[in-house]
Amino acid sequence: MAWTRDDMARRATKELRDGYYVNLGIGIPTLVSNFIPSGITVQLQSENGMLGVGPFPYEGEEDPDLINAGKQTVSELPTTSYFSSPDCFAMIRGGHINVTILGGMQVSETGDLANWMVPGKMVKGMGGAMDLVAGVKKVIVVMDHDVKGEKKVVRRCTLPLTGKGVVDMLITDLAVFEIDQTGMTLTELARDVTLDEIAQRTNARYKIAPALQGR
Repeated sequence: MAWTRDDMARRATKELRDGYYVNLGIGIPTLVSNFIPSGITVQLQSENGMLGVGPFPYEGEEDPDLINAGKQTVSELPTTSYFSSPDCFAMIRGGHINVTILGGMQVSETGDLANWMVPGKMVKGMGGAMDLVAGVKKVIVVMDHDVKGEKKVVRRCTLPLTGKGVVDMLITDLAVFEIDQTGMTLTELARDVTLDEIAQRTNARYKIAPALQGR
């Protein structure tokens, strides 16, 4: 059984550590703010100038002036601070953000990421993703494994690249892959997902972690 969007966001939070500064991209990554594990403190950053992003507000408690980079209403925390967008990108470009969790349209076996253009659609550009994949210490991509039979985990990206060789971890609705200089390694399966299913729905070449071999 494939993971839900909430499951994928919850899995991503396992990569967070106490004291981390974390940037969340739009889409599935924004759900991460709802699943921060108890016992750790992380500061979520949004490119529109907010540090200390809280979870989504309850219905009726929304403040239309309090939004994240994806224009969704969010809540603030006692530690929340506000600043200009240039200051925000100075944090990113200066290497002060520990992890960014982004959405993706394609990820290649060597860690290339395409996450900003849909063929045939009008787009303004890749936004802050280019800065994030270049300036953040660890890049995690969370996305569906495929869409209507179109594979998204590929040997080479066919969409314009956001960054080349930048992805450290890929979390899909079917599995988790770690990516380094040696290539892509399948390290975890969603419940009831088989190795055969991953092979059929993946275009990239990958190794299988010893713990999964024989399953």
